[in-house]
Amino acid sequence: MPADLNPIDKAKFVAAKRAVEFVENGMKLGLGTGSTAAWMVRCLAERMREEGLRVVGVPTSRRTAELAASLGIPVSSLDDVKWLDLTIDGADEFDPNLNLIKGGGAALLQEKIVATASDQMIVIADAAKEVTQLGAFPLPVEVIPFGWQTTKALVEETLVSMEVMGRDVTLRMNGDRPLVTDEANYILDLHLNRIGNARQLALVLNQIPGVVENGLFIDICDIVVIGEASGKVSVRDVNTGRVEDDQIYFAPSDNIFADLD
Repeated sequence: MPADLNPIDKAKFVAAKRAVEFVENGMKLGLGTGSTAAWMVRCLAERMREEGLRVVGVPTSRRTAELAASLGIPVSSLDDVKWLDLTIDGADEFDPNLNLIKGGGAALLQEKIVATASDQMIVIADAAKEVTQLGAFPLPVEVIPFGWQTTKALVEETLVSMEVMGRDVTLRMNGDRPLVTDEANYILDLHLNRIGNARQLALVLNQIPGVVENGLFIDICDIVVIGEASGKVSVRDVNTGRVEDDQIYFAPSDNIFADLD
């Protein structure tokens, strides 16, 4: 591992390294988006080089597709593959029931489609992403550009009757212009502070005209792999209730992420 990695990056690295141990030869994999998922793609490529592992990846964003292809991971589309054995992705928050907030990387729509088209979803995260109740991280909502201000007003009106502590809604920007997703949509960030009923909120938001999808992933994640800077890894399975602790040891030459942005 590079000596200059900060503790959070070390935690992401060990979580990613442990998560790719679930990958078996011949699998069709959903490849997540974001800084933690990028570590996973690198670890997967390392296994493929060293062990001859054969997989096909379905990326959840253009940037993940470019990274995977550059590392020699065969990529395909969900339309071609149809169904996946496993998706590995990061999360912005997860609660004790492994419900998630995702979308900090603006790829929530493809991420949710790919995750729900998988037999199993594994989330990789550092310990800071664990919360007792979702909502501290702003909830992303993908909306179509047409009439987005009206959609924003409808979202704000809807939040009045929801179990949330905050109701500030902002348009995500990229410099002085709205951020545009891979599907040419916008992102509204809902600053809720605390979400009392995440399941209800997810259902209600998706009923608003103009909303494409929201970043609440409810009953989708099966396993979370939590990494720590020390190399300790905890694997939690929501279906069996099992918790396993492991330790990842680093070789001095472990530098597969040295060129990762």
